[in-house]
Amino acid sequence: MDTLSPERRSALMKRVRRSNTKPEVTLRKELHRLGFRYVIGDKRLPGTPDLVFPKYKTAVFVHGCFWHGHDCRQGRAPSSNVEYWAPKIAANRSRDARKVQALRDLGWRVFTVWECELKKARASQTAIDFAKRLQTDYSPQ
Repeated sequence: MDTLSPERRSALMKRVRRSNTKPEVTLRKELHRLGFRYVIGDKRLPGTPDLVFPKYKTAVFVHGCFWHGHDCRQGRAPSSNVEYWAPKIAANRSRDARKVQALRDLGWRVFTVWECELKKARASQTAIDFAKRLQTDYSPQ
């Protein structure tokens, strides 16, 4: 059962950000510290990826575990209002898959970084691991 009134829940949900979220900013800072430069939210690409690395023809989405149904502790579906949340999260996942496929069809590499991977203790290592993948898998054309 939801402990908030519908009005308070609505007000709370309206405060959820779409861009410049804490996980996204954390990843950006770590990658910048490592010397990587990127474009933020390039609207010319399908799905408006959170980070774009034109040099590597790579797009990155930073997903919140709850909103995108990640299989981790934070990604658990709520037990209240299941008839709303289950289709909502399923639709988000379906939309994510369409965005990724559209970018891949254009020849872009696509990575997803999850919110749980960017918690304080893991953020730096996640950025380092991502940077290695970015450079290792890259083949200039």
